[in-house]
Amino acid sequence: MKPLAQNTLIQSRYLIVQLIGKGGMGEVYLAVDQRLGSAVALKRTFFADDEMLGNAFEREARILARLRHPVLPKVSDHFGEGEEQFLVMEHISGDDLAKRLELAQKPFPVQWVMFWADQLLDALAYLHSHEPPIIHRDIKPQNLKLTDDNNVVLLDFGLSKNSTGNTKITPGSSGSTGSVVGYTPHYAPMEQIRGVGTSAQSDIYSLSATLYQLLTNVVPADALSRADALLNGSPDPVSPPSDLVTEISSAVSTVILRGMEVSLEKRFTNAREMQKALRKAYSNAKDEMSAKTVAFAAGDSTSNSSAPVHNTSFDKTEVMDYSPGQTPSVPSPVVDAVGADAAAAGADMEATIAFDPGAHPNLP
Repeated sequence: MKPLAQNTLIQSRYLIVQLIGKGGMGEVYLAVDQRLGSAVALKRTFFADDEMLGNAFEREARILARLRHPVLPKVSDHFGEGEEQFLVMEHISGDDLAKRLELAQKPFPVQWVMFWADQLLDALAYLHSHEPPIIHRDIKPQNLKLTDDNNVVLLDFGLSKNSTGNTKITPGSSGSTGSVVGYTPHYAPMEQIRGVGTSAQSDIYSLSATLYQLLTNVVPADALSRADALLNGSPDPVSPPSDLVTEISSAVSTVILRGMEVSLEKRFTNAREMQKALRKAYSNAKDEMSAKTVAFAAGDSTSNSSAPVHNTSFDKTEVMDYSPGQTPSVPSPVVDAVGADAAAAGADMEATIAFDPGAHPNLP
């Protein structure tokens, strides 16, 4: 498939600016909608020799166009030209989270990842609530970007691909919908690698593997290698995140690992269940940290009564700067995951993780 030249006009409306992505399913271009004057991502596919793939992509494009969620990019148009099909989506500028990790050479702060995790789990709950469920099948750091206000966006619907560029159709099975799919080994669950069908729990595995990398800056071992190790009586090659990063609590680590269970039956049954578990784990971790800090401050003031006592605010957490330059890090307000009343009542499971993106101008 010959790349589209710069300044090519598609449908007398979309002016090609440049190629910004390429995979086994086709290409992605930055284009300008001449009618609205806005930048868009134009996905181009070619299915001349496979009618089934073409029909599946068109069906998926129609489904995606009806979706409305803050974490999902807006699909504004879908059309065909000759033997090619095009999908027009909202363009999110900047590097994906995998690239940001590569540039920073260190994991993201825990509170940032918890905020993004809450958004993504809410999006998965929304997608999986459709009938039949809409399964993304290719969640990974490369498919996550941040908006200008630092909210996460999940990309690459309908153009999923595996690492070798091969693509196949997975027929609809119980709990899943047939569509154009592929997979990336380090984030794909065993059932997807084996080709026996995917479900909502498959996305939970991929998201958990993604969160694992964002929290530790370590690419997790693939499910096939993990399964082989377990069958041979060897330790799981995926180490607990809390063993790799001291700031990650054992409770948060346990939630991530449960989402990454090789056995589908051991994972969370749905995204909402994992979201509640992660909220509770993170809330408890923050409460424990606050209690330890208070105890330390009290002990210090007792041993040195002449020292001035300062009120400690637990609404602010010092975070690392993740801009590519050398800008020094800045204090970043982070609101507690749950309110004091909820914590006293036993960590209300419905409480949301709050975060002020506007207070983080240097987010990666």
